[in-house]
Amino acid sequence: MRARMTVLALLLLGWAAAGASAQDLSVGDNAPPLKVKEFVKGDAVSEFAKGKIYVVEFWATWCGPCRATIPHVSELQKKHKDVTMIGVAVWERNPDSVKPFVKSMGEKMDYRVAMDDVPAGGEPGEGAMAKAWMKAAGQDGIPASFIVNGDGKIAWIGHPGSMDKPLEEIVTGKWDLAAAARKYKAQQAAERKLAVLEEKIEKAKESGDPKEALTLIDAAIAENADLEESLGTEKFALLVGKGGDRAKAISYGQHLVEKVYKDSPNKLNNLAWSIVDPDVKSKPDAALLKFALQAAQRGDEAAQSKDPAIADTLAKAYFDNGDAAKALETQERAVKLAVGTQFERDPDLKTRLEQYRKAANK
Repeated sequence: MRARMTVLALLLLGWAAAGASAQDLSVGDNAPPLKVKEFVKGDAVSEFAKGKIYVVEFWATWCGPCRATIPHVSELQKKHKDVTMIGVAVWERNPDSVKPFVKSMGEKMDYRVAMDDVPAGGEPGEGAMAKAWMKAAGQDGIPASFIVNGDGKIAWIGHPGSMDKPLEEIVTGKWDLAAAARKYKAQQAAERKLAVLEEKIEKAKESGDPKEALTLIDAAIAENADLEESLGTEKFALLVGKGGDRAKAISYGQHLVEKVYKDSPNKLNNLAWSIVDPDVKSKPDAALLKFALQAAQRGDEAAQSKDPAIADTLAKAYFDNGDAAKALETQERAVKLAVGTQFERDPDLKTRLEQYRKAANK
């Protein structure tokens, strides 16, 4: 999960998603210089020393996913003591909130932290690091991490939650930089192509006839089967929605659960939540609710029953399927798991807990 700047903010900064496709920074390139306003935690770093490995991790105080990954970055810093981790606060709406936030985190944020160098009176995205690193690499979402190897080259770019393996290989000298650069560039090219396709799908959806959008999706998946991971949920939603085919939707949904998303807890969770979300306008029928429970159970299993958001979805699926006792038991787990995470402040967790408790005690 990543937080993104709003479309309006991107337009104001002059680099909306369409413009982000022109990238000047990629894996294998020399790392840009470190140009921060100040270090608010840890010793200052002014340059990348030869032979040392660095992680430059971009985050913001307002970004829930960033807060959720901070403890993980701290764990990686403890594991790799010779690696210099630097958290850089970017796109900050209120720069004055950074220091108090870092202080309140204490040992949970146990690595160097710096603030981007934003010109006086400038917009958040005009910071030196935001432009030279994030914008240059076409990264419009945070948290985002860059690993800089001992030669000062960008060795990896991605979400800090996926950094464990590449960092381990870079530290141990097993990382193939040339192969990683080829793979990253291919992925970025595929993402740009996908963005164009998604724009066409949105226009087709606006026509009110799901068939045109479904045809576009099916053609794309036929050409490249890997795209189903990105487009599967969209296809499912079109089949469920107005003018779609409910029977085909459930059949296709089971294909996603059993094959495409079977090891992807977040995608399984999104699939289930798209049905049991209380804000969904059309009321799902019994067959759809049964499928939602199946998807939520598989998602919870894939997450090893440790994700509060997925447990919350599973509890709602149990409740909507008429099992208030199981919903209560699962929601109690969700609330416990949420402690210390971004979800702890979500009032809906406890509201649903009370709802299930009353229903279970009737």
